[in-house]
Order: sequence, then C-alpha cells, then structure tokens
Amino acid sequence: MHHHQHHEKKATHVFDGTNYVKVDKVRVEGLDKTKNDFVVHQCKDIFKAETFRDVIVACTEAKAKLDQAAIYKSVSILVDTSKGPKAAKDGLDITFTVKEGRRLSASAHTAVGNNEGSLVLGGKVNNMFGRAERLSVEYSRGSRQTTGYNVSFVKPVANELSRRLTVQGFKSSGEYLLSSFREVGRGAFVDYTFPGPLGQQSLIWEGVWKEVSCLTRATSFPVREQCGHSLKSSFKHVFARDTRDEPVCPSRGYLVKISEEFAGLGGDVKFVKGEAELQLNRRLFWDMVLSCGLQGGLMKAMDQDNVRINDRFFLGGPTDVRGFNFRGIGPQDSGNFLGAEAFWATGVHLYTPLPFNPGKGRWGDIFRMHAFANAGNLCNVNLNSPDYPDQLRRMQENIRWSYGAGILLRIGRVARFELNYCIPKAAQGTDNIVSGVQFGVGVNFL
Repeated sequence: MHHHQHHEKKATHVFDGTNYVKVDKVRVEGLDKTKNDFVVHQCKDIFKAETFRDVIVACTEAKAKLDQAAIYKSVSILVDTSKGPKAAKDGLDITFTVKEGRRLSASAHTAVGNNEGSLVLGGKVNNMFGRAERLSVEYSRGSRQTTGYNVSFVKPVANELSRRLTVQGFKSSGEYLLSSFREVGRGAFVDYTFPGPLGQQSLIWEGVWKEVSCLTRATSFPVREQCGHSLKSSFKHVFARDTRDEPVCPSRGYLVKISEEFAGLGGDVKFVKGEAELQLNRRLFWDMVLSCGLQGGLMKAMDQDNVRINDRFFLGGPTDVRGFNFRGIGPQDSGNFLGAEAFWATGVHLYTPLPFNPGKGRWGDIFRMHAFANAGNLCNVNLNSPDYPDQLRRMQENIRWSYGAGILLRIGRVARFELNYCIPKAAQGTDNIVSGVQFGVGVNFL
C-alpha cells in the first residue's frame, strides 16, 4: 500500500506542468531510410526543457518539424516516466513513433497559375538521401497554350527545414495573344531560402536562354524588333514577411514583399528591377473582411537598348486591375501591347459571406461575395532624367480604375476562382477593357 502511494505521488510530481523534470532519453522508432542525424537535429531542443510544460511544448514543436519534412505518413509521441535501476525520480523517457512514406511517387493533377489552369504530370523521389531531400520531375500543359517541364532538387540546409536549397532546370513556352508573341525559355536557377530577423529571405540566381517569335503575320513592328534569342544571367533577392492566416482568402494579417533583380553578369540582357507588394487584411463585424492591396515596380536598362518585351511589366486582368483584359493596359502598337518599365496598382475589397450564410462551417465557407475598386497605371519613365517630379507626374496621368462586385470560390489554400461584374470608369482608348462579366482564376490577387 505504501509503495502504491509512493508511485502515485511520483507520477503526480513528474507530470505536474510547473515542476522540474529531466529528459533522460528520446527514442525514435520506425526509422528506415531516414538518417539519425536528421532526426536528432529536429528533436534536440527537447533536452533543454526544464519543466513538464516545457517538455510538452518542445515535443509538439519537434513533431511539427517532422511533419513539415513531408516524409512521414504519421508521427506519434509517448511521454513516460523513466524506467530502470538508474532512472531519476523526475526523469522522463520520450518515444516518437514514425511511419515513413513511400520513396517513389507519381501524380497527375491540375494546377492553377495566374489566369490559367494546367494539367501536371510528375514523379517524385522523396527522402532521397535520408535527410528530407526531394527530386521531382514535372510536365505541364496549360489552357493558354503554355507547356513546360522541369527537374528540381530541394534539400534542407544543415538539416534545418527553414533553410532550403533548390536547384532546378526547366523549359517553358507560352503565347501572349494581346502582345502577339510566343516565348520559349530554357534555363536553370538556384534558390537559397532562409529565415531572417524580420521575415523570409531568398537569394536566387537564374540563367535562361529565351527565344521570342511572332504569333501571326499581323504582329506589329515594335514586337518584331524584339524577336530572336537572348541570354539572361540574373541575381535576385526577395524579402517577404507574411502574417496572414492564409494566402488565398485571408481574414487578418499583412504581407510585405520586396524584390530586387540585377541582370547583366553574363549574357546580353542587362537591367535592374525592383518590385514591392503590400497587403493588409482586417476582420470587421458580421464576418466581413476589409482588404487593401498595393503593388508597384520600376526597372531600368543598363545599356543603350530598351528593356526587352519579355522582361517588361504588364498590367490588367482579373488578378490585378479588373475590368481590363489580361495584360491589356498600357503602351501598344497596332493592337499589340508592349508592356512598360514602371507600374503601380492598388485595390480595396470588402468580403462578405453568402447572403443568409448558408452552409456555414461546411461548404458555405469556400464561397465569398466581394465588392471591389481597383486602380493602376503602366507607363515608361526616363530614370536618366534629373526631373523626377515630371517622371512622378507621368505615373499619375491616365490612371485606369474600375469597380464591381462578384462571387469567389476558394480552392483549398492554393487558389481561387472569381466571377465578377466589372464597370471600368477610367481607361485610355487603346486599352482592352472588359465591361460586364469577367472570370478569373489565380494564386495571387490584388
């Protein structure tokens, strides 16, 4: 009886959240292809825990890391008091039981890009060398005459899942009807992504050989001038801080994204480019959400030539300035849109549930109503000119804007469909407007 009471007292003492404990052992059962050092790295903080509450938090974080590695079908945790003759009174043994997923997998699925859907066929080698590496091969065919294939290898750096090295080789082709050109690109890029003090940072090198050709006999002369081959070697830095609860239909949080690109270290394409994106979301009463977005970009050729048409900014379409056709704003010649070297766009949205909120908590949550107002401009500026107020005034002239309302359908946390009724209120005579119903599908919406 005395022994039983002593055991019960010990168990109560160890599992009390505020009392001090010592983690004696951490075991991981079920490992097959995964290397020990990878798993040890994910679980090392458990040994720093001093109270039972700390142990539970550390175990939960370790499980989240193992799940994030995407190489296990299941991960479970067992926390028990230490056993054996040398077991400490306040000691704990922790056991992770994992079930590894298949190393080889094949898939056929649809994917959504901005204003385009694609069929994607692919294969993957997961956990290739036992440290959550992934080799994937994909072929895609899109609804806008785009095709492409890529081979990519992704590896956590120093077993740290938040630091990733990606190496990819690719070939892609696409047709741009409103600009009347076809582009084929073949190349490779290396991307190192890592956490910074304020947000996620990415350092990217890309080398790509591009070929531009005319789509029709009626292609205008400024587009024909751009036809031929080019070789681009560029370095890019991307900073992103994203506190949104989800990327597709956020209800709170903000996104700040800034990128700089320098092309010209090799190859015949030379420019500097900067882009910025800001989005704020705030939940109001009655499950309504107010969202405000702002985007902008500026670029400059580093030689005497203008920036090539396939590197310029384009604007217009259901994912940014609604009420205009895809890439249907800005300078054009004979109906062919040429893009430009500077742009800005802004939008305000009010999202609401469906009227009378049918299917709340179930299918009704994937539908939203929204009212919106969008504005933007796309033009060429001369950054060599010292008259910056004049360049700024040019960005403020001929502003396009529209408003409207519609319904959107969320596809998981990946993409969304929009069906809107748009009313363009300010446009240039050469713009390609869509007055009335406009359908859009995409990943990133303004």
